[in-house]
Amino acid sequence: MSKTMSEKILARASGKNEVEAGDIIIANIDVAMTHDLTGPLAVESFEKIGAEKVWDSSKIVIPFDHQVPADSIDSANNHIIMRNFVKEQNIENFYDVNAGVCHQILPELGHVVPGEVIVGADSHTCTHGALGAFSTGIGSTDMAMVFAEGNLWFKVPETNRFEITGNLKENVYAKDVILHIIGQIGADGSTYKACEFAGQTVSDMSVSDRMVLCNMAIEMGGKTGLVEPDKKTIEYVEKRSTKPYKVFKTDLDAPSLNIIDVDVSDLEPQVACPNNVDNVKAVSEIDQEIDQVFLGSCTNGRISDLRDAAKILKGKQVAKGTRMLVIPASKEVYSKALDEGLIRIFVDAGALVSAPCCGPCLGGHTGIIGPGEVSLSTSNRNFKGRQGSPNGKVYLSSAAVAAASAIEGRIVAPE
Repeated sequence: MSKTMSEKILARASGKNEVEAGDIIIANIDVAMTHDLTGPLAVESFEKIGAEKVWDSSKIVIPFDHQVPADSIDSANNHIIMRNFVKEQNIENFYDVNAGVCHQILPELGHVVPGEVIVGADSHTCTHGALGAFSTGIGSTDMAMVFAEGNLWFKVPETNRFEITGNLKENVYAKDVILHIIGQIGADGSTYKACEFAGQTVSDMSVSDRMVLCNMAIEMGGKTGLVEPDKKTIEYVEKRSTKPYKVFKTDLDAPSLNIIDVDVSDLEPQVACPNNVDNVKAVSEIDQEIDQVFLGSCTNGRISDLRDAAKILKGKQVAKGTRMLVIPASKEVYSKALDEGLIRIFVDAGALVSAPCCGPCLGGHTGIIGPGEVSLSTSNRNFKGRQGSPNGKVYLSSAAVAAASAIEGRIVAPE
């Protein structure tokens, strides 16, 4: 029987010949990730159930990224809890405060390969489906059970496959594509469905751009985001990982598959307006002054994003009365930006460059906005209070729109 990519991966993980949408299965986990914010509750729950040893210390990845460096006694204590757990359980893959954002460093450091089942105590774990894995976010208590048993129950999802066609105009990027899709189908348009991104437009995208699409699958309710592996995927994976992998692809006549055609030929730069990600408009429809620009996050803090922004900012100045915060997504990205002179461009333009971390994305320890302030961000959520004060407003855009807007002090598209 014809099957989707998700059905094939979950069948392998559950030891079955085949599964179909709606089935409840127990799947073996290939990679389990938790970080400094969600990790302590997972550890507490792990201890409460009486577990003594994790099922496989080589399959657990623990990065610190949400509150780094520690900004309070509570966050410092969370770090201590996780460092002690790492020592007690001999966790091999621990990345302290200097490594970067979890969803960037997992694929970057070779922890993600096609065909795996990956869970993370963070909703944007769906990012890793860009490499052909079934990757999804879970709660901290579920993570405790994964730590103890190495498996987890799933309901096999149906699939929405977005067939994306058309050549993107200049200064239109993957972020504009995914914002457009979310704006069209709504925040609940793919609830508990696997969101596959396919078509010539996706084939033309880099692996980094595909990560942008998959990262935001959760913003339309998706269980995971997926892109079928191709030559670009394999080159990326084999350069970074020695793990064995298996490529799965969707049968286009699979019963649980729903194909949605998306033509992006005439797409303009897009912006998600407060306070919902599906409140999407073209930049040309918006007239809004801004107090802060945030360039970074697991959505758009990669080297390609920094290059796009630096190209626009070179020789220019951030507008008076507007501040700009640049946070590379990982140490590797930061190093490349240093080597290429991008950091100098940002600093000369008047931006503040910080060490790799999540920054203001979750109302965190750095760069939050105050009451009545407006932020333009390259991150993935603009809910009330997401970046600080609940009386502030957050707009979402691509790196290029963020850079152009920083210069003008208002939301604009690049010339």
